Amino acid sequence: MSRGAAPEESGATSVAELTGFEEEMHEEFFPHVEPPSDGSRWIAPTDVEQRLYALSRADNGYAYLRTLALEGVYYPVRLDAAMAQPKCGTGDAPLLTFQVPDGRTVAQVYTGGLLPRTHPFLVYEHTTLGALAYDLPDHVDVLAVNAATPCEQYFSTDSEERDTWLDLHQELFEPTTLADRVVTLRTGGPGPGDLLHGLACGAHLCFQNGDAWNTTHWHGGTGYSGEVDRIADSWGVRGREDWLAMQERLLAREVSPWVWDFVLEARTALHADRADGLVDPSRWRDEVERAVRSGAARQGKHTDGSELTALVCRLRSLVGSVLRYEARFRADGLLPPDGTVRTVAAWDLGRASQMARWGRGARYAAEAEMHTALERVARAARVMYRSWAEFSAGYVLGRCLHFDEEAFGSWYTTVLAAHHELTAHPEGPWRTVPFTAP
Repeated sequence: MSRGAAPEESGATSVAELTGFEEEMHEEFFPHVEPPSDGSRWIAPTDVEQRLYALSRADNGYAYLRTLALEGVYYPVRLDAAMAQPKCGTGDAPLLTFQVPDGRTVAQVYTGGLLPRTHPFLVYEHTTLGALAYDLPDHVDVLAVNAATPCEQYFSTDSEERDTWLDLHQELFEPTTLADRVVTLRTGGPGPGDLLHGLACGAHLCFQNGDAWNTTHWHGGTGYSGEVDRIADSWGVRGREDWLAMQERLLAREVSPWVWDFVLEARTALHADRADGLVDPSRWRDEVERAVRSGAARQGKHTDGSELTALVCRLRSLVGSVLRYEARFRADGLLPPDGTVRTVAAWDLGRASQMARWGRGARYAAEAEMHTALERVARAARVMYRSWAEFSAGYVLGRCLHFDEEAFGSWYTTVLAAHHELTAHPEGPWRTVPFTAP
């Protein structure tokens, strides 16, 4: 089945001007994947497409639909239409359709592993099989799933078929099953180097959201509108200038409070004086106080004022928090028996890795800007850490200091589970990407 007209042929000629990324024009509007020319088995991007490939070859349309009901699908939308919504990011832009020579109208959808390179005219939105049962326009006759790929399949859209979609959705779809998992692209990801390493630095959040960690073809787990809403609601990023500023702050490690690394650096300075690397907690607290009062004196500030005294108390208390977290980390296998955390830089760097992708998905970042940001993450991570295990421990401590408040609740237990899965999964980033540069 042939595919529809490219979006710029349908009047979206102003989108490049709206985004400012005219130089990124290319022809990859929709996925197009040829089967192996030698008749061998196709290696699909992820397990989902591999399963759909087997089911399509077996002509098992019902089982194919069951897989779609579990995962959901992505549908293409013109970016100018998406941006014209009353609230950019509502996901209400019209679905693209096209007609085939026999007069039937076709709507095309795709699974996540097959989404193409991000295009300045086109975005993709995520939806469920149940939503399609209700929302697919009545004039659509055929639903084309993964068209022009080895796992393509086509379904009628009559009322009986839609009832089947709705039944499967109600039986099978559970949003939580799409999260807390390692998803690795087996094909289509970048090769070894800083770009891949920078992607791997965002693995905690990719695991949490169930996104493929090694793709630069970023459309977001919930599609374009989800990316726009995510960084607006959680980060206050509502446009390109906001994204540029936030991305730079994360890369400079200026989003996390300075006091966290100040306290850790005080211990590192004391480590140099001891052959066994151990530091007495009282001595550590005293060194923190000495360092902060000395800094105040150099700046000409009162060293016994109430404000400075309150800061000293806060920093001395923070030493205790770090010690208690590290003790728990060692008990839970996140740190070795004598391990400590030297810096929480990974908390900002890991989020910088994701912010680069989120900005791209929301169309605030050019492709080259995303790549550059990811490469900067990689280089900074290698300076600050010696292994993925160290990087992860720094990330977890930063997250806990930010959110957990020593409750050792879900803010800790969920990221601990991510750490263990990421360090063990054979296709995960930390088993496949060397931490040190070649």
